[in-house]
Amino acid sequence: MARSCEQGGSPWVYAGTLLISLYFHSVAVGGAALKQEAVLENSQYVLNHTMTLVQRMDSLLTLGNGSDVTLRIQTISTDEVKVIQAHTLVLSLQSDVFEEMLLNHNASVLVLRETADCAAVFDKFVRYLYCGDISVRVDQAIPLHKLASKYHVWGLQHGLTQYMTQHLSSDSPTGHVVCWYQYAVQIGDLALRDNCLQYLSWNLSSVLQSAEWGSISEDLVLSLLQRSDLILQSELELYEALEAWISQNQPASLTVESALRAIRYGMIPPQHLFRLQKQSGLMVKYYESVRDLLYLAFQFHSASPIQLAKFFDVNCSIFTPRNYLSSSWGSPWIINNPTRDDRSFSFQTQLGPSGHDTTKRVTWNALFSPRWLPLSVRSTYTEVGAMLPTRTDGGRPRIIVTPATSSPEFAGVSFQKTVIVMAKQQGKVVVRHVYNFHQSTEEAGDFLVDADLQKRASEYLIDSSLYLHIVVKPLYHTLIVARK
Repeated sequence: MARSCEQGGSPWVYAGTLLISLYFHSVAVGGAALKQEAVLENSQYVLNHTMTLVQRMDSLLTLGNGSDVTLRIQTISTDEVKVIQAHTLVLSLQSDVFEEMLLNHNASVLVLRETADCAAVFDKFVRYLYCGDISVRVDQAIPLHKLASKYHVWGLQHGLTQYMTQHLSSDSPTGHVVCWYQYAVQIGDLALRDNCLQYLSWNLSSVLQSAEWGSISEDLVLSLLQRSDLILQSELELYEALEAWISQNQPASLTVESALRAIRYGMIPPQHLFRLQKQSGLMVKYYESVRDLLYLAFQFHSASPIQLAKFFDVNCSIFTPRNYLSSSWGSPWIINNPTRDDRSFSFQTQLGPSGHDTTKRVTWNALFSPRWLPLSVRSTYTEVGAMLPTRTDGGRPRIIVTPATSSPEFAGVSFQKTVIVMAKQQGKVVVRHVYNFHQSTEEAGDFLVDADLQKRASEYLIDSSLYLHIVVKPLYHTLIVARK
């Protein structure tokens, strides 16, 4: 810095000259390779010395050669200070915020006040400005995103948002998806917020068993409890996890009452409801707040659904199942080498969640085909005795779920079918996609439409196998709603 002032030149001019000389030096390093090239007439070659230039820029930052500005990063509420020798030209080219600061600041020292988490990664952030690459850990994503947003480094900000979206399943000591969700809400990043919420909803069973569950905010707990697409073992599992969360966080009474009223007691078998009434300290304390829901749940379990539907709206949330993984509501299905041929599979579910239907079973047939032939093509095979082809290389994966038999007891009940596709991400098995069937159809029209099952490394496969879980959710129909 002193050298540039003694020469009487502008620091910007000197820094620019220095960077240009660095560039041509990096080109010269790779120049010897040109002599070995047989250059053909009228041909063009692309000379790429990017890595050499990046190395030179990294050295420039590390050694501080030709530095014309000192960054003093002060950690808020502490005496900790980090010093970085930097170059005005680089900072200004990468950030309009830095450019404005430097134009309005005549001193050679720029003082920046940052929170502890941001100060800890500030050197990484500055290196990105020089080199254009950065290594990120899960716990560094938010502070780096804060710095990128604060200093308007939009490329880094966008890249970090993508990183967080793609690393929701990464392992971390205390969990990170909840923190990322809360941060996304804070900054108004709706896409990241929705991706975090979907991940939590689809992998709720594992979240409930993790340390992350205890750190969930009141608003997030209430948001999750309202959703019907939660994937978990049972409603009882959700109640017990909620009880643990309330015990750990001690929220206000109004929050507890709202959370308890969001539990779908009609989905909990009566024997467990009786036990909760006597053995759950939370239920004993707040019994009056949910007594009407418990009474309705016991009525639901004791009466015929058709009889109940004459007087109550059985389409309300208390009677609507979530995506339960217990054997009463579906079955896992592992398909080895899914591109090989068609597969079929049978399983049973409970007719309905009502205690009146606990002993009644519905048998389901599932058919999977990796390359299903469209109906328009199949219809051309009409010759007598001709085999009807079901697969073709031009087809796409299909799955069909149908009841094996029909019964008069099905009256008043419709079945919503859900196919859950598992995948391995960052070494962890998580829900990759959820396909819902319309109640009146037998298949999901977009099933694996973007999946390339031919690739062994397909993100939809685990060890070359397709891991599915089929869930059948019975929904009762309201016949007559009683007048109030």
